[in-house]
Amino acid sequence: MKSERKNGILFHISSLPSKYGIGDLGKEAYKLVELLESSSVKLWQLLPLGPNGKGNSPYLAFSAFAGDPLYISPDMLYEWGLLEKMDLSSAPRFNKSKIDFSEVKLWKQIIFEKAWLNFSKFADEPFRQEFQHFKNEHGWWLSDYSFYTTHRGKTGGLYWNKWESELAFRNPDSIKKYIEAYSSEIEYHNFLQFMFFRQWFRLKGFANNKGVEIIGDMPLYVSHESSDVWSNQHLFMLDDKGEPELVGGVPPDYFCEDGQLWGNPVFNWDKLKQTNYQWWIARINFNLHMFNYVRIDHFRGLESFWAVPSEAENAINGIWMPAGGYEMLYLLRCQRGDLPLIAEDLGIITPEVEKLRDDFALPGMKVLQFAFLSDKKNEHLPHNYNGRNVAYTGTHDNDTIAGWWKNLDNHTKNKIRPYLLNQKGNIAERFIGMIWSSSAEWAIIPIQDLLIQGSEARMNIPGSPDGNWIFRVRKRQLTIEAFQFIKKMNELYNR
Repeated sequence: MKSERKNGILFHISSLPSKYGIGDLGKEAYKLVELLESSSVKLWQLLPLGPNGKGNSPYLAFSAFAGDPLYISPDMLYEWGLLEKMDLSSAPRFNKSKIDFSEVKLWKQIIFEKAWLNFSKFADEPFRQEFQHFKNEHGWWLSDYSFYTTHRGKTGGLYWNKWESELAFRNPDSIKKYIEAYSSEIEYHNFLQFMFFRQWFRLKGFANNKGVEIIGDMPLYVSHESSDVWSNQHLFMLDDKGEPELVGGVPPDYFCEDGQLWGNPVFNWDKLKQTNYQWWIARINFNLHMFNYVRIDHFRGLESFWAVPSEAENAINGIWMPAGGYEMLYLLRCQRGDLPLIAEDLGIITPEVEKLRDDFALPGMKVLQFAFLSDKKNEHLPHNYNGRNVAYTGTHDNDTIAGWWKNLDNHTKNKIRPYLLNQKGNIAERFIGMIWSSSAEWAIIPIQDLLIQGSEARMNIPGSPDGNWIFRVRKRQLTIEAFQFIKKMNELYNR
């Protein structure tokens, strides 16, 4: 990845303003790109875009490849002749400050079904041919995903390993029979993916033409409930009933004294090796087609991973097991050359993980909120940055800077104040200035820190099952004036 000083904003699609209850790929996303361009912001970082699963988490998606239909813009469906004005005017009065996922899903399902009916009846031949081309291009993952989504809906959301045995364990004759029976529903889900990717790539093209590159986010693990696990059971450590034998997580750390128990099935790296890591390489290539750069969440899991017995109540008693990430990345680099990836290397990082990161010339992450947990040698302090880094004030798992500062004890605040002596402004602006002036190649802030929002705007609290991922920005907050500070910092620090 080319070494260059850049800056960016972490701002997920779901948090964009919209009158339809959740941010989408429509006009407000385009307005944001124009605002980023006018403020000299070069990078727009997102969270994963897959269909949100348990707890509405983008890190527990039902697919590693599909897009979440909730991000489809109803306005663009209208512009493409698939909805009428009255369909849009039927939208409820959604909460503008937070997402009510149940309410949004209920309404959007109604208008998506109308859009599909109108496409089926009235779409012209070029539009239909484009749909067919999409299915041909993406069939290698789309066929399983759309069948999975259809049958999961028929069962009321049952886990795939609770389905009829012949479908759970993929008897070819049974699947063929059900595909014929479900043909119209499967085609509907194909259509939703067609609409998502049609809108996505138009937005990406617009952003890139404006000089704004997009950083995608790829979770290491996939959900047990996903179509990926169902269709690739041999690649995961499952028992003969399809239940995970071991699940992923991390041992006790800064975020949680009991560790984090994610519940995702862990990979069977021996089986992956036998396939030359085909699934993993396809996944990364797919993401690098969608985005300009990809952050690999929990990167250390490509070197070794914390495996916890599936019956455990927390992540304290796990074991480290080896992974095949080095060989997989080597094969990928042989195919592609440069790897435009970011390693999320937070947490327990060993020399072996550092070698994996550095041998492939991947930038790691520095988070300013972690810089004051120890002494002046802390690696997250800007004066200790070395090598290739992407610096953040905080991530989606952190409190906002304003909320974090408010909740700090006086002893810790007194440790931090000497670093702020030569800076002016509120605490968020001072912290932004610290990473913008640093030697980090890239400096990125969550939109909440730019807007100086408190803990009420937090995106996620690790280990907390409720109230996450619902944060939204109000339309009136996204102004040229709000971005003037970041533009000034970009000019001052050559970003």
